[in-house]
Amino acid sequence: MKHKSTFLAIGGYQPFLFCIGMYFVALFFSIFICSAIFYAVNPKKSLAKTETRSERMAMTGTGNQVLLTVAK
Repeated sequence: MKHKSTFLAIGGYQPFLFCIGMYFVALFFSIFICSAIFYAVNPKKSLAKTETRSERMAMTGTGNQVLLTVAK
């Protein structure tokens, strides 16, 4: 009796497919981690805009000390 199985050929490729899968997972995470580090060191200019003390006081409307502000 002849045994027919199409999945026997895939078993030989399992280590190769595993290495390719791990390569793409590592590539994805390295791109994510490197971009996170890059944007932490070089923030966008619109978010990193520094304001003078008079601008901050004009935004609050009073001379009280502001401990936390939320930028839009």
